[in-house]
Amino acid sequence: MLSSLSRSVFSAAARVLVARPLPLLSSRGSAVSVCRSLWIHGGAGRALRPTFLNAHRGFPAVSCGCGGLHTDGDKAFAEFLSDEIKEEKKIQKHKGLPKMSGGWDIDVNGTEAKLTRKVSGEKITVTFNTNNSIPPTLDEETQEGQKGEEEEPELVSTPNFVVEVTKLDSNQTLVLDCHYPEDEVGHGEEEESDVFNIREVSFQPTGETDWKESSYTLGTDSLDWALYDHLMDFLADRGIDNAFADELVELSTALEHQEYIHFLENLKKFVKC
Repeated sequence: MLSSLSRSVFSAAARVLVARPLPLLSSRGSAVSVCRSLWIHGGAGRALRPTFLNAHRGFPAVSCGCGGLHTDGDKAFAEFLSDEIKEEKKIQKHKGLPKMSGGWDIDVNGTEAKLTRKVSGEKITVTFNTNNSIPPTLDEETQEGQKGEEEEPELVSTPNFVVEVTKLDSNQTLVLDCHYPEDEVGHGEEEESDVFNIREVSFQPTGETDWKESSYTLGTDSLDWALYDHLMDFLADRGIDNAFADELVELSTALEHQEYIHFLENLKKFVKC
């Protein structure tokens, strides 16, 4: 009876280990496919992490005076993060943030960025946030093994961005909510295709930090194509065109990677204390 019960427990434990799904790989080039896959990378060549099936759990080491918990697992985690930070800095394309052509002033606050310029009595502001700005890169052919040997594409940040055009002698601001369509980014099949799209347009009071929900918002999904083209030309005349959109992607990608490295450094400090 006990022997049968032991075999049942062992079989169930084996099924738990086998059935645990592996996380999907994301890529910033071949090197980053390893760097961003923390759990896969961390499991290679190492013993199993402590679970209810593994009795060798970490216990507090000598206290450093911070009052936090310190385990062997924390030490290994901190060492792993040190390697990750070195690899990310090695493949970092921009040590600083790239400049935007067109006379834009850049103001960065963490993951938020604001671009501003003044042209002939107008103030133009473009704001974006790099959080959740990297689209998933799942290549079906690669999953089927047909392109397994090819270099994986780089991660690029394609954030939604908001354009505000303010007439300096007016109390209203025209606001255009823009985004990069996933099926258009990086393809370049049609030279004249728009890199970005306008999703919504509205008027908001100038200087208000909180937009009024009562203001009419024009969605572009069912908008007359001629009106939509005029809106795109309106932006292009103010320097927000395909060239601007491409530069914004480069700026956002550099900012996102910079913030990712800062996150790893802060995580290392937190774990190591």
